[in-house]
Amino acid sequence: MRRTTPGLQRSTWRLIGLLFSMPTAVVLFGTVFMVASEYLEGKPMGFWSSLEWASETLTTTGYGAYAPWSHPLMIVFVIFTQFVGMFFLVLIFPFYVMPYIEERFEVRLPHVLPEMNGRVLFYRYGPAIESLVDEFQRLAAAFVIFEEDMELARNLRTRGYEVVFGKLDEQPDVLAGVERARAVVANADDHANAICILIAREQGFTGPIYALADDPLYRPPMLQVGASEVFTPSHVLAAALAARASTHISPPAEGMHLLGSLVGLAEFRVRASSPLAGQRLGDLRLRFRHGVTVIGQWVCGTFTTATGPDTRIQAGAILVVAGAHANLAKVERLAIPIRRSGPIVLAGCGTVGSKVVEMLNDAGEMTIVIDQEALPGVDIVGNVLEHATMQRASVLSASAVVLALSNDSEGVFATAVVRDHAPEVPLIVRANRAPNIPRLYQAGADFALSVGQVAGQILAYHLRGEQAVAVQHRLKFIRVAAGGLAWGHPWRDRVRERTGAAVVAVERGESVIVEFDEAFVVQPDDILFVCGTPGSLESYLHEFATSLADAQRT
Repeated sequence: MRRTTPGLQRSTWRLIGLLFSMPTAVVLFGTVFMVASEYLEGKPMGFWSSLEWASETLTTTGYGAYAPWSHPLMIVFVIFTQFVGMFFLVLIFPFYVMPYIEERFEVRLPHVLPEMNGRVLFYRYGPAIESLVDEFQRLAAAFVIFEEDMELARNLRTRGYEVVFGKLDEQPDVLAGVERARAVVANADDHANAICILIAREQGFTGPIYALADDPLYRPPMLQVGASEVFTPSHVLAAALAARASTHISPPAEGMHLLGSLVGLAEFRVRASSPLAGQRLGDLRLRFRHGVTVIGQWVCGTFTTATGPDTRIQAGAILVVAGAHANLAKVERLAIPIRRSGPIVLAGCGTVGSKVVEMLNDAGEMTIVIDQEALPGVDIVGNVLEHATMQRASVLSASAVVLALSNDSEGVFATAVVRDHAPEVPLIVRANRAPNIPRLYQAGADFALSVGQVAGQILAYHLRGEQAVAVQHRLKFIRVAAGGLAWGHPWRDRVRERTGAAVVAVERGESVIVEFDEAFVVQPDDILFVCGTPGSLESYLHEFATSLADAQRT
């Protein structure tokens, strides 16, 4: 049996009273008008014509042929009637009719969970699970959203999501049946999450409950009341942003110490006017002309390794190039080097921004913090959209700029403003909603990440068994025996095409060779220095039947 809420009952009686009061008002005012018209205006009116006038006046639809009037009392009465009509329209309708309509709509929203076998229950919808829920919908994976905000519940229902509306703290029995769910994801504030976890366990749910916490201090209590795992996506997001901004946190490549000072790794921004833009590596011949190896390129926050001569350098990309320091300097004539010295400027000292600053300071980085409020830790009070503020923060001499603004629209515009002011400085931006990430890249961000992407990757790993995508790209140098590359050429045996990794140097006896002419041949006892991603390096070891050199094993 469908329940009728007390609020709905009250609104129903109000609407009934309104429906009775409106005809009463029309009859009353129509009768008075009929009498007044005959005795004050000398214009006898029939009862039905008077009712018509009253109806037109009360509903503000017009008077037809009954105007103007000349007697002052008649005019006052007409004016009074007009105000009564406005009273019905402006006050009675919004406060009585609209609540009735809304609560009737509320009844059509489910108030109890459907059959939950194999379904995931999401408690409260928000940016943190937005992309994951969209992916569930696209893959037709079974899920239900329990939402406490009626307007949001309506919108989700309109988008085709299965939604249950209710107030968990007022009606805990609305989670009846949750014990048959596959998993529960709690995405409300920390206190509401704790209530959800407790009620789900009280209902007999024994499966996994994943909670997304705002404050890591609440992680132990949530685990205590029954959560299986508690994640803080905002802190994971902050760590990813800090790692992109600081080479102290995330060095350009692991294992560079193996090469000592002989080989460096540098980043270069390719402007649209650069002779590199749009060109194939095979046509540029950077290895033979300049003695450098292009490891890959960053485009819209995604790193792709150079896989051979057909790899095309995109305008606006950031190239990652390895080679002798003197040779890297030659590339500066073709592209703009990314400076990695100077302070890191951060705008927005909220939850994410303050955590980014904490991590950067722990890593020994110098930071300059901008915020519109004089909060603890803020160095410059001002708006990052203003050039005077950016000048005070020395944005042009920064090693990176991190925008951790809480509003995505402001973040997109600030990205465009900062990029115009400092076109060569690395720009790292956070977002709330994953759909805004492409807009940030279009505005000029080098790296952008949302809390929804972070939370989505974490939950997708636990709920769907998907391999988590690392939010921070990793490059690595390894030292290997010649193996199957013996008697071959480091740059001619299709190493990159076959593995995605690249040979950047060869150790022969007491010397290290970083430039290879056409006649160079790898000797069986040579040691090779190879650079790539962890996956491409695994492919190299397998493809060329080799192993790590002894010095690296230790």
